Amino acid sequence: MGRLDIYLEQARLVALEAGRYLLDGLSAKKKIDYKGQVDLVTAYDRKSEEIIYEKLSRAFPDHSFLAEEELSKDTDSDYCWIVDPLDGTTNFAHGLPIFCVSIALILKREIIAGVVYDPNREEMFSATKGKGVYLNNEPVRVSETQELDKSLLATGFPYDVRVSPNNNLSHFSNFAVRAQAIRRCGSAALDLCYVACGRFDGFWEMKLKPWDLAAGALMVREAGGKITDLCGQEFEISSPDIVASNGLIHHSMLEIIRLGLVK
Repeated sequence: MGRLDIYLEQARLVALEAGRYLLDGLSAKKKIDYKGQVDLVTAYDRKSEEIIYEKLSRAFPDHSFLAEEELSKDTDSDYCWIVDPLDGTTNFAHGLPIFCVSIALILKREIIAGVVYDPNREEMFSATKGKGVYLNNEPVRVSETQELDKSLLATGFPYDVRVSPNNNLSHFSNFAVRAQAIRRCGSAALDLCYVACGRFDGFWEMKLKPWDLAAGALMVREAGGKITDLCGQEFEISSPDIVASNGLIHHSMLEIIRLGLVK
């Protein structure tokens, strides 16, 4: 087993443990704190993060660690784990079973491995650079939809949607009359995985963080899809905006987005 396989296997095991912990708490009464007007955090986010941090730090003590909530570790290593311990917190807080654990490993700012685990459906998406994407150990690919008007898209809205004019509503309106349908599931990591396995044909969103995107972005690339920013430029781990697609409708998606950017 190569080093990258060892990293991926450990990430799978950690995601499983954290995901099962979250699933056990789905129906429990939750104490909710607010990081903003609509940006939630629960004790389950923090505990899931602790589980992941403890296990990965023990397995790879020299690696850096960056997560959504409170835990981080900066070492001299070229390796860094990027973690969202609970992607879909608002869903989770309301008892809606659409959320996941997302773990990615970067090497010198390049995403080389990732897992996204959905405990509700017992679906584990995993990928390593150059080796494709797997859903529960079965290879998956992006869809073959070639026309935007026959495509199923996904998106989300930033947490400052109430106060910022740059809130994705214009893009949503433009896509609503061009795509077959749009879904808003509440988990960017799962949306990207669904593009990777062909459930969605495309996805776009704004004002995201590296932990929202890292693992899912790798999935789309390794499944044969395409990822850029909203202007069509190459996607970077620090990019806050993303357009992901099966590649076949990518140009059409960028054209629709360009309409909203002009206004």
